[in-house]
Amino acid sequence: MDSEELKSALIGGLEPVTVKVLDYDPLWPRRFEQLAVRVRAALGAKALIVEHIGSTAVPGLAAKPIIDILVVVDDVNDEAGFVAPLQDAGFVLRVREPGHRMMRTSTRDVHLHFYDPHAHAIGDYLRFRDWLRSHPEDRDLYEAKKRELAGRQWDDMNYYAEAKSEVITQILSRAAS
Repeated sequence: MDSEELKSALIGGLEPVTVKVLDYDPLWPRRFEQLAVRVRAALGAKALIVEHIGSTAVPGLAAKPIIDILVVVDDVNDEAGFVAPLQDAGFVLRVREPGHRMMRTSTRDVHLHFYDPHAHAIGDYLRFRDWLRSHPEDRDLYEAKKRELAGRQWDDMNYYAEAKSEVITQILSRAAS
């Protein structure tokens, strides 16, 4: 995604950030479980899948202290079906792009990523998480990249994510073989 596409997808525009990567916190899975209850209570059957993804879902992996959650809904374009109930539960819409929405808490410590059931990203997120859980050499490689990028000033968190894409692609190719 180029810079102009990114700017148009971000509700509220770019948000400069300095990324902090912390050692793994064994409380992250419990925090996810609490959030999953909150998401399921707000969405009911509209939440087809609620999964802990991202670095906080990988035991032993250093991470930004942001809980990433994958939420699969029937139609990601039907925002009326999931945005309003989650706004009532304390989340705000941050990203609107084709096939993907992202909501977060006002404190920016939780990201909800929404996809349709057949989105390719679902498999990638789950495969990446599961691979890192069982392949310490790639977990260490990914952590090294994250630590290398941490501490820098980024025009937006999405630029930090893009800077990790090469190593993510390498790891996903191993996970797919």
